[in-house]
Amino acid sequence: MRRENQSSVSEFLLLGLPIWPQQRCVFFALFLGMYLLTVLGNLLIILLIRLDSRLHTPMYFFLSHLAFSDISLSSLTVPKMLVNMQTQQRTIPYVGCISQMYFFTLFGCLDNFLLAVMAYDRYVAVCQPLHYTTVMREELCISLVAGSWVFCCIHALLHTLLLVQLSFCADNTIPHFFCDLTVLLKLSCSDISLNELVIFTEGGTLFILPLSSILASYIRIGTTILRVPSTKRLFKAFSTCGSHLFVVSLYYGTLAFVYFFSSSWDSNSEDVIASVMYTVVTPMLNPFIYSLRNRDIKQALEMFVNRANFLK
Repeated sequence: MRRENQSSVSEFLLLGLPIWPQQRCVFFALFLGMYLLTVLGNLLIILLIRLDSRLHTPMYFFLSHLAFSDISLSSLTVPKMLVNMQTQQRTIPYVGCISQMYFFTLFGCLDNFLLAVMAYDRYVAVCQPLHYTTVMREELCISLVAGSWVFCCIHALLHTLLLVQLSFCADNTIPHFFCDLTVLLKLSCSDISLNELVIFTEGGTLFILPLSSILASYIRIGTTILRVPSTKRLFKAFSTCGSHLFVVSLYYGTLAFVYFFSSSWDSNSEDVIASVMYTVVTPMLNPFIYSLRNRDIKQALEMFVNRANFLK
């Protein structure tokens, strides 16, 4: 069979979610509502942190970047998915598909690093409270975020450059709702052994290091609290760390299932549903889990609402 190279593949066909046609309207309304909650909730968090000087602390600095990353991650996939549901025009240009894959890899990686940085911030706050201001100084916070951006940009660029060197078969059907790296590799007619090696070494390293950092931070937090246990400290630590660990478990668990434990990288219904969890559900929940239950954010929101009413 003659193999066509990548220049002859001008577009891909996204099959979308595995839903019945009669369910399309229900899922369209559901995902539209979730996307609006994601964008508005995270934008509100960014706005409050910018406007309220009391929130100009390392924790909220990292949180604002996480909110921006969540907006970007969700915006890369959900709008296109909604358009495909409504119009049934499921094609995406080759350049658009590669661009979507690059930015999705970038912001997915950035979420990993920001979660680790936030865990480290909480470790310093709990385990070294007297040295918190000297350790978590502004220069360090900016360096941690800037370093996360640089590493993730290089990470995404590496996989993108390796991908565009491949040839693709005549079959351009993607059994997914966005251009995922592993699915695109499955469509390739070229030898993808190098791509696989880079994914499991470089990609695996960037997956394991932030997760290990998070686990190490919370192990130290737990041992520090248990040295002088009290009901109030235990309840406060569980309330704060439990929410963060829940999101971490959800995010890393779905990533591990999709990219490491899926048989033969076959994008079946379970993989697509798992992808929905970390592209749609987790970015929507983050503002509620991290911020809206926080007293400082609530006070900032009240001041913002009162100021808006006063201006009227």
